[in-house]
Parts: sequence; structure tokens; C-alpha cells
Amino acid sequence: MTHRSYSALCPNCGGRVEFRSAASVSSVCSFCRSTLVREGEALRRIGQSAELFDDHSPLQLGASGKYMGEAFTLVGRLQWQSPDARWTEWHALFSNGSGGWLSEDNGAYVFSFDAELSHPEIASLQAGQDCNLSGQHWSVASVVSATVSAAEGELPHPLPQGAVLIADLRHEAGEVATLQSDVSTVSVGRPVRLAELALQGLREISEKKQDGRSIACPSCGASIAIQLDSTKAVTCGQCKAVVDVSKGVGADLSFYAQNTPFEPLLPLGSTATLSLASHALPWQVVGAMERCDLPNGADEDFEQSFWHEYLLYHPQEGFVFLVDAEDGWSWMKPLTGAPKLKSDLARWAGQDYKRRWSYSAKTTCVVGEFYWQVHRGEQHHVMDFEGQGQARRHRMSREQQGQQGQEVVWSGGELIEASTLMDAFAIPAHQRSAFKRDAAPLHALGDPARWPLWIALAVIVLIVFSAAFCTNDSCKDARTVFGENSAEYQQCLRQPSRSGMSFNSGSGGGSWGGFSSSGGGHK
Repeated sequence: MTHRSYSALCPNCGGRVEFRSAASVSSVCSFCRSTLVREGEALRRIGQSAELFDDHSPLQLGASGKYMGEAFTLVGRLQWQSPDARWTEWHALFSNGSGGWLSEDNGAYVFSFDAELSHPEIASLQAGQDCNLSGQHWSVASVVSATVSAAEGELPHPLPQGAVLIADLRHEAGEVATLQSDVSTVSVGRPVRLAELALQGLREISEKKQDGRSIACPSCGASIAIQLDSTKAVTCGQCKAVVDVSKGVGADLSFYAQNTPFEPLLPLGSTATLSLASHALPWQVVGAMERCDLPNGADEDFEQSFWHEYLLYHPQEGFVFLVDAEDGWSWMKPLTGAPKLKSDLARWAGQDYKRRWSYSAKTTCVVGEFYWQVHRGEQHHVMDFEGQGQARRHRMSREQQGQQGQEVVWSGGELIEASTLMDAFAIPAHQRSAFKRDAAPLHALGDPARWPLWIALAVIVLIVFSAAFCTNDSCKDARTVFGENSAEYQQCLRQPSRSGMSFNSGSGGGSWGGFSSSGGGHK
């Protein structure tokens, strides 16, 4: 089925402006970048579009593919900017004349379509609250004020001329809905893998292009090579400063210094084939961070815990986190939807999860690249959930960003054996002791009725273990096993009254952790 095309001359420069769909009402002239709106058979100039930020995406205008059996072509692009994020939305024109949006979502993609749905006023919404959308229960993930920083191609709506409120909502069925204060429709979509879209006409990712993403560190001047298209923050390998590249590598680059970087157990750039949320795929370590829990003010016996989270990347699957905590390893992947939360129970994909921990977490150190802007000492309120019954290896985490709770992000995954990771990453024998400090998963302890016996034995072992180290009166063993820059060694030094390695349980924080995205929704 074909749809009617349309063309007219730009009133500013005289260049021909093509519309593939007669339903498109706005376009950006490819010659002079004038923003144009259609008025009958004529075009009217309403402003000037800024130059596009090169997001190094493989997508481009004219790229085509198939979704749900229907062919589409990318005919327009919007680049949005909020105080803490920048993201891109692609307007897709289908062969039947309808339109949709292919947009970024926490390092992955969502295909969504405009619908006439009753919805609450955006100004009344706040991140973390529940709301009703055409009779269905949704959870508000974020509400931000954003502007269109640049655009190209043809679009179904006139470009907003100022800031608009944008609210992202999540549903337990894995859907995401976006409300904009400048349009009456609601955009509703589901996650999609680029590999499933049979895309053609993509931009070539060449070595020359990779070189174009090298920058000079604004702190020390060293060269920093940026490898990922979606990178918003990167750590300098020389001085360890965290550089914000969310506004483009040609802009003035802001940064902050770090004093005590840690040494990741999984080296940056290393690759391993793992079955995480899908079949076995090669995942690359692109970033790592150290986090800790914070006192709540009422716990006099609070002992701080530290844990590490590794950001893994696959070109089609997006991002996954490996969490290295005191009680074991787990993997966690950002969710597009949001579980149904009631009291201490969360329900997702037909499974129940019970809340185990609730705590505040702070990021203390980062290395590598990240798809969100990493802020100094950023804090999140975290709730960790554990699967019930046969699903007790499964984990979920809810993170609410910042003191004002600007955004809520859910992630889900499950426990993973340390031996699986050591084999997959080919960890040398002399380095494997650092991986084996984690506790055995609960399923390995057998009948829950016997857990008190195991706990009693563990206490006895811990007493003997501590007594042995008390004769040493130093932290050299922690340094030998985990390294001088490790959280364990630094934690030992911070507690001079205790000798040897200190594995604090804290307030429960970091049992499997979550992550800080600072940019959920379509961004």
C-alpha cells in the first residue's frame, strides 16, 4: 500500500522540502535548517533548528526495517534536552501510512505509537506515584521539563517552541507510556531489539568514526577514547576524572575529580560469553562503580557496606549490570515496565517478589563509560526484592534517584555463581580467591529448616576466623587478597580497632544492589 507524498519550496532558501506522508505537518529544511509548518499547500517558516548533536547512533534518516510485519522508514528525528539528560526520538513512517516512534530507553529501544487515551494532568504527577491511564494502573517513572534542542526531517506535530513537561509511565505488562504537555495524545510502546527490526541503510561504524570520539581530558589533557554511541559520561584513564560528554564532544566539557579509584576485578574491555536475560551472548565490560549504603539516622549499630557494579554491553541487547556484593554475585537488567507494587510485595511476569532490604545508596567511585550522566556522590533510595518459592534465585531492585525522587527505575535478574564468571572471563588461578569471598546461594543450603544450623556453624567459623586475624593486628592480608585499592582493604583501614578483613553486613544495603541510571524513560 502506498501513501501520498508532498513537496514544496522552502520559503527561506528556496530548497525543495519533501514530505513522504501527507499527514506530516512539520519539517526541517535540509539546506538552511529552517523549521517549517504546512499551511494548506504552502510552507511557513517559524524558526531555525539548531545543529544536530552527533550521537553516533547507527540509525539515520532513510533507514528502513520491519516491525510487526509492517515495513517502515525513518523520516524524522527529534533531539531532546533536559537538565540531566539528552535523548533522541526517531519518527517512523509505515507503509500503510501510519506513524510511530523509535526511541531510546535506558540504553535500549522502545517502539511506540500515539493513541487517544484519557490521562491525568502532567503537572499533577510525581515520580514514584501511581496513576490511572484510560482505566489501567500505571506507575510514574519520571517527570521532567525538556526542550527540543534540534530536529531534522518530517514530523507529525509542530515543534514545541519552548520547554514542555514530559512524564514517563510504566506498566506491569512491560509497556511504557509518554505524556507531553504540548500534545493531547499519549505515546505507548514496548521494548524492541534493533536486531529484530531487519534494519537496512544504517550508518557505518568505522574506525575513523571511532577516532572522532576521542577527546582531551579537561582535567589533565590526556586523550580519552569514547567507544560507545550512547556514552554520556567517561572516566579519564590517566587522572580518573569523570567527564560529562552528554552535550557532545565539541562542547565545553565539565568534570569532577576522584581521589580513591578502585581496581575492578573484571578488567574494563574484557569480554565473556554469558546467558543473561537471553541466550548466550558475548558481553563486554565497559564501566564499573563502587557504591555504599548510608546510615538512616536511627540505627546505632550501623556498619557500612561497600559493593561493586559492572556495566556490561552488547550491541543488540543493550546493557546489563553484574553486581558483586558481600553475599554473592547477581546480574540485573533495566526493565521497560514496572512491577505492580503492594506493600512489601512486587509482582512481575507472573512471579511474586518479597522486599528484603530498603536503604539509601551512594556512588563513591566510577571507572569506564556510562550511558547516563554520573554525578559526584549521587544518591538513590533502593528497595531490593527476592523471588519466592521456586523463583528464589530471582532478584528485583527499585531505585529512586536523588533527594527529590526525580526518577524511578526498576531492574530484574538473578543470582549467578562466581565460578561461572571466573570461567567465562578466564580469570587466572592466582586471582580467583578474590571472587570466592561471596556466600553460597540459599538454594545450596538445602532445607530452610536446617538454615539455623548453617548460621550457627557460620558464626563459629567467623569467630575462629576473626581470632586468627586478631593476632596479626594489620590489614596486610586484606591488601594481599583484594588489592590496595579494593573496598575491603579500604574498609579495614577505616576500622583500626579491627584487624584483618572486615565483611560488614551493614543495614542490608547492596545485597544485590541496583544501579543509577539518571535518565530513564525515552532518554
